[in-house]
Parts: sequence; structure tokens; C-alpha cells
Amino acid sequence: MNLGEMFRGRLDIVSGLILGLSLALVPGAAPAQEAEATPASGKAAAAAGEAAQAAPAYTPLGPEMIKGQPEPGGWWFQPQHNEIGRDALFMHDAILLPVIAAVSLAVLFLLIWVMARYNKRANPVPSRTSHNTLLEVLWTGLPILILVGIAVPSVNLLLKQYESPPEDALTVKVTGYQWYWGYTYSDNGGFEVISNMLKERDEVNAGERFRTDADGPEQLAADNRMVVPVGVPIRVQTIGADVIHSFAVPSLWFKIDAVPGRLNEHVMTIDEPGIYFGQCSELCGARHGYMPIAIEAVPMEQFEAWVLSQGGTLGEEEPAAAPAAEPAGEAAPAESAGEA
Repeated sequence: MNLGEMFRGRLDIVSGLILGLSLALVPGAAPAQEAEATPASGKAAAAAGEAAQAAPAYTPLGPEMIKGQPEPGGWWFQPQHNEIGRDALFMHDAILLPVIAAVSLAVLFLLIWVMARYNKRANPVPSRTSHNTLLEVLWTGLPILILVGIAVPSVNLLLKQYESPPEDALTVKVTGYQWYWGYTYSDNGGFEVISNMLKERDEVNAGERFRTDADGPEQLAADNRMVVPVGVPIRVQTIGADVIHSFAVPSLWFKIDAVPGRLNEHVMTIDEPGIYFGQCSELCGARHGYMPIAIEAVPMEQFEAWVLSQGGTLGEEEPAAAPAAEPAGEAAPAESAGEA
């Protein structure tokens, strides 16, 4: 090897090092590659973070918005705040109660009339009638007509209560635990909110949260409410994690058992914003009476702000489909086969 070849070899090495150093120092090269390698899920997470920052802060409803709760001395149904509840209350007040009252008064009148008219002193010679076609038709036909008249609206009401929710209904899965509730928002990222009863001031340790009047009545206030939008069909699914519980809110006219291994379903639509209280209605253990239900119904904008504050998402995001790459070794055999 002569001197010229040695010089050219060393020059190639030096030029290669200079080229590599210049590529490493070029501004924007590495960030561009990282941006191209950023997955769609990362972009979606960044977009969700920006939406969470842009969304207005969520403010829970105050005690002035309580619309469904038991009242001292209350002996009637609570006011209803959805269509099914109003229909059921009308069924009770305008149909069942008058019919029951009329039948009871008619039977009482007949009993008093028979005792007064056909006792031994007023009627010393009793009648020996053993068959009366008209009476037998009346006391058989009238009850049948009454039952049919009650059955028609009753069946319609039952069918309405068991209607399947629409496809675009918001799904909330309610899980009964011993002894608290869990609310899972399947359509908003699948996060779960755990709801426990708030204790009184003298029942908690220093620094722990206790119930105030802003939270609701004693033994009904919860640390986390089930927040749902107003005027939107809600698919409420219930299940028990350990024993049988019962998810019941009287002012919304529903009571659904939460059974381990079984998923029950009910569609609920709340008419107006407010706070609606209920309790577990199935004897589920020692602290059965300390499982309150607090549902907070808010406009859609506030609901979306609450979802973002909980780390959830507003709807499901479809991942971008990656373009399919052709295998490198398939084209050459096809061309060679064509040439042959």
C-alpha cells in the first residue's frame, strides 16, 4: 500500500466522523422522528388533557336543589320527576285508589244492609231461596269487569317500565358492596366512583370529612354522588359484588335488585336538575341502613365537566387505522414467475 492510498483511507474515516457529528447536531431532526413515532393513543390523551383544561370547572349542586327526599311526617308518595313516575302515581291516585274505595264502601253498605234488614227480629221467617240467576251473574260479572278495567292501564304501565333503553343511552353500572355503592361510567372511560355515607361531625376523626347541611339530610348524604345528565335516557345496570342489594330512589319511581352474578337493567330519564335521595331496600347485612343513594342530575355541559374532572372521556375515541405494509418478499417472486 503506497502513501496515497493510506492518505485516502484516513480521509474517508475523518469525513465519516464529521458527517455523523453534523447529523447529530442538526436541530429538529430528532423531534421530527419522535413526532412521527407518536402513537394515536398519545395524541388522544393529549387532546383529552387539552379538553379537560378548556372545560369549565364542575360545581356540585347545593341543598336548594334537593327535590327527592323523605319528609318528616310524610305518609304519601314523593313527587315524581320522570314520566314513568308520574304515570304510576296517576295510576294509583286516579284509578286504583277510587276503585278500592268504591268496592270497600259497597261491601260495607251491603253488610250493614243485610244485618239490618235480614236479622231475626226484622225477618222472623227467613227466605229459603237457594238459587238466583241475576245475583250470581252480577257478583261474578262485575268483579271481572272491574279487574279488566284495572288490567289494561296496569299492563301498559308495566310494559313501559320494562322497555329496552335506546342504543345511544348513557350507561351507568351500579355495583352494591357491603356496605356502599360503586358507579361505573362505561361510556366515559370506565372510571368508577365509590359512594359512602357521610358521618356526623362527632363520628369522625380530626381532619376527616363529615356531613354538612350542604350535603343533604342525615343518613342520606354521600361523599360522592351519582352524577347524570338531565333529559337523557340512562341505562342503569345493577349487580351485587357480595350479597343481594336493592337500588331504589322513590322520587324517580324505580327499585332494582343488585344480585351477584346477574345484571339487571332499567332505563331512567330525569326531567329537571336536582338531587334525589334513596337507600338500599334489601336487607344486606349489619350496615344495611347506612347505604344511601344520592343522584345528582345536571345539564349536559355540567355533566361533561364533571366527567373530565374525574379523569373520564367524552365518548369513545376510535384509534387511527395504520396502513397495511406489503411484505417485501412477495413482489419479486411474482415478477420472476411472470418472466418465466
